[in-house]
Amino acid sequence: MDNFFDLIARRESCRNYDPQKRVETEKLIKCIEAARIAPSACNSQPWSFVVVNSPEVSPKVAKCVQGMGMNRFTDACPSFIVVIEEKANMTAKLGGAFKDQQFAQIDIGIATAHICLAAVEQGLSACIMGWLEEKKLKELLNIPKSKRIRLVLSVGYAANESLREKKRKKLDEIMRIVD
Repeated sequence: MDNFFDLIARRESCRNYDPQKRVETEKLIKCIEAARIAPSACNSQPWSFVVVNSPEVSPKVAKCVQGMGMNRFTDACPSFIVVIEEKANMTAKLGGAFKDQQFAQIDIGIATAHICLAAVEQGLSACIMGWLEEKKLKELLNIPKSKRIRLVLSVGYAANESLREKKRKKLDEIMRIVD
C-alpha cells in the first residue's frame, strides 16, 4: 500500500474466502502485533486473542458463528481470531464509571480495527462477527467461563480480489465542522 487511505479503501468484510489457501501463521502473528500496540484507555490493554489456524479446529469455530443461518461463508475460512475482553486496569475502570463510558469495549474495537488493517496490508481479508455461540466457543477453545468473548474475526485469502462498491453515508450526513 502506498498510503493509509489506500489501505482503508481496500479493507472490506470478506464473505468469500479461498478454502484452498492456508494463512501463514506469521501473518496472523503480525495481525496480533498490530492489535497489541493499539491505543487503549489508560494503557489498560483489556484484550487477549485466540488465533485458530488449524484445518481440524477452524471448521468447528465456523459452526460456532453460524447460528440461525448466519455467517455460512465461514465454512470456507481457514483461520479465525477470537477476541476476548480482559479486565481493564483500575484507572480505566474508574474513569469509565465516572464518565459513563465502556472504555474496554471501545479499546477492543480499536484493536480489532488494527487487526483488520494489518490483514489487508499483508494481502489477507477479514470479517468481524459479533454473532457467536459463546458457550460452545469457550468449550472448544478452552477459554475460561469467567471470560467474555466479544468478537470473532474470520481471516483468509479472498477468493475474488475485486472490491465491492462501498455504500456509506455522505460526508455531510456524518460530519459537522465548527470553525
